[in-house]
Amino acid sequence: MGFFDKLKSQAVNAAAGAVRQGAANLGCKTEKIVFADLPESLEAFKALPQAALSTPFDTAALTVAALCLYPADKELCFAALDFLRGPRPMNGMDKQFISDRFRGKDYVPRSYFEGATPDNDYMPSSPYTVVIKSDPHSYDEQGYAKLFAVCGGADSPRPVKLREAKDGKWYLWEQYLLTDVRAPASTDPWA
Repeated sequence: MGFFDKLKSQAVNAAAGAVRQGAANLGCKTEKIVFADLPESLEAFKALPQAALSTPFDTAALTVAALCLYPADKELCFAALDFLRGPRPMNGMDKQFISDRFRGKDYVPRSYFEGATPDNDYMPSSPYTVVIKSDPHSYDEQGYAKLFAVCGGADSPRPVKLREAKDGKWYLWEQYLLTDVRAPASTDPWA
């Protein structure tokens, strides 16, 4: 390989690296989604501006809001999650899994609201803000987005996977938001 061929090869490789780096940076984004209040009915849930499901960030944040409904009204929570799942409603196993995760830990979904920490027993103040992030690999799989909800009771954000349907809406595909978090201070004998 001649001198100029070597320079040309290096330039092509550098350009390809820059394109890869640029594509990676496109995936890094943080959005704060704010809810003035949490809905008390399915109609109110569907009336939220984010319920248009036009971005995966909105759907991810609504997933947190839907899970927060469980302690007060389990069926409303399930109906809201079914709305977010679109053409793929939950089955009995999905519902049982969620019920199992809530046993004695109704504070877990509240831990995703900004300001909710173990020290204040995961009691956020309104308006309720959910911070959702993407990373360089969030859009690696075509038609899907893997985003991350920031949690006040964990060291790292928790994933939510969303799928874009042919209607252009982003639906909930999978969520890992009910994984255990640090115990609230009021229940921790060592705190």
